[in-house]
Amino acid sequence: MESAGPFNKCWASYVIIIVVCCLCVAQSTFAGSVVGWGNNYYGQATPPDGNDFVAIAAGALSSLALKSDGSIVSWGSDLSSESPDGNDFVAIATGGPYVPPLRFVGYSLALKSNGSIVDWDYGSLAPPEGNNFVAIAAGYSHRLALQSDGSIIGWGYNRDGQATPPDGNDFVAIAAGSGHSLALKSDGSIVGWGDNYRGKATPPEGNNFVAIAAGFGYSLALKSDGSIVGWGNNLYGQATPPDGNDYVAIEAGQFHSLALKSDGSIVSWPANTLHTPPAGNDFLAISAGYNHSLAIKKHCEYVLTGDLNDDCKVDFSDFEILAAHWLIDCNLNPENPACVPK
Repeated sequence: MESAGPFNKCWASYVIIIVVCCLCVAQSTFAGSVVGWGNNYYGQATPPDGNDFVAIAAGALSSLALKSDGSIVSWGSDLSSESPDGNDFVAIATGGPYVPPLRFVGYSLALKSNGSIVDWDYGSLAPPEGNNFVAIAAGYSHRLALQSDGSIIGWGYNRDGQATPPDGNDFVAIAAGSGHSLALKSDGSIVGWGDNYRGKATPPEGNNFVAIAAGFGYSLALKSDGSIVGWGNNLYGQATPPDGNDYVAIEAGQFHSLALKSDGSIVSWPANTLHTPPAGNDFLAISAGYNHSLAIKKHCEYVLTGDLNDDCKVDFSDFEILAAHWLIDCNLNPENPACVPK
């Protein structure tokens, strides 16, 4: 049972979501539409229309998305306040607990292009002053920010020291979880601090890690060879990633995890109908929330005749689809993917 404060004395009743800091617009080379799946009781898994989104953050009962023009949109529970105005945002994150049945005390963070931080929603706190921040992370009730000099600042609930990062200025990535925190160093090693229930704040040794994610009582890391490792609470198998070395991004949620593969497809574990990701290999980013997930789907700028698998190009894979259906009579089966109206 978690021991990171009054909210999580009973994890069966008090739920948290973690979303690690998202992509910066300056670093984004894509924009696309957002898809959602999982629990949708408040509409949190039904994103708005549009194909100009560059970053996403899935929360407890609500969701955020960053647009290519630097503005933020939010949807889901009306217990969350509106996102801030402006078009100078470069990263988003959301966190905090959902206490059943109808109490959402979450909060959201945004990083501005001038390096300052905005904190809003019901559980908001005054962020640290300054304009030298380059990344943000939102946990259960604490926040982290990475500074341009490679050092980390924390604020919020700090009962187990989760908001008190280690000294140093060689950090390149941060992740905030349920009373614990992680940081990736420039040498590829990981450090953890805060509540260490079931070892969630004790990362594996090594210096071949390239990404980190902190969830509810467990953690994940992506290795340079494309494989994933997990540690901490593994009651449902959420800390046991699938085999393979073709992963490029990871996300840790409440009791489910996501990974994006190099071919653009998404995998989720443990196996659960609620968290089964959509099929396809045209996804660019992922985010895992309390009980729902989000992904950015590639947007094709042009309509290409012959692009049968909707991957924005006509290649051998399209020929394989066409060849597999070459005996089909489109007059008898016009719904077949190979039958494209003239």
